[in-house]
Amino acid sequence: MAKFKVPVGISNRHVHLTQEHLELLFGPGHQLTKLRDLSQPGQFASEETVTLIGPKGSMDGVRVLGPVRKASQVELAATDTFKLGVRPPVRDSGDLLGTPGIEIVGPVGKIRLERGVIVAARHIHMSPRDAVACGLRDGDHIEVEVPGERGGVFENVLIRVSPRYALDMHLDTDEGNAFSLKTGQTLEVTVDLRQRQRAAV
Repeated sequence: MAKFKVPVGISNRHVHLTQEHLELLFGPGHQLTKLRDLSQPGQFASEETVTLIGPKGSMDGVRVLGPVRKASQVELAATDTFKLGVRPPVRDSGDLLGTPGIEIVGPVGKIRLERGVIVAARHIHMSPRDAVACGLRDGDHIEVEVPGERGGVFENVLIRVSPRYALDMHLDTDEGNAFSLKTGQTLEVTVDLRQRQRAAV
């Protein structure tokens, strides 16, 4: 058995953009303006927001996160998908093959993503040192128990390991609300190394 404590981060709907798409939406040469740092080193919420337009509806004021990426991506909670009329799969960030597209509107232009909309898989970021201490490897899936009046168990929590990561458990707003969790809370995780699940290849 291994135990560790992990802070919780609740992630609202957001967008990641390539530099090309950023400039199409906000103008030539545009650079993201940092609003606040996020839990992962080098990641930040920007002042820039966009409008998402789906087959059934739209959402204004969706935050763009930085820095820019190699592929544009929209991360939604399941309740968001009903309003927009899209049916994205639950995926790890960056796994975009076979995902639906969406229209994104900025102050000076708009783009149509042919793919890139996902509901982000719940996951825990950790450094290689943290992973060794917990007996975990990148790609493992574990269970995380939440105590309290609205407690329960999160199954299939993906472990993501990188020297760039700080220890943090990422959930979306639907998951956080269902378990009455808030950003900054700490959960104690018990890992049964004999029963840990490996991600399917």
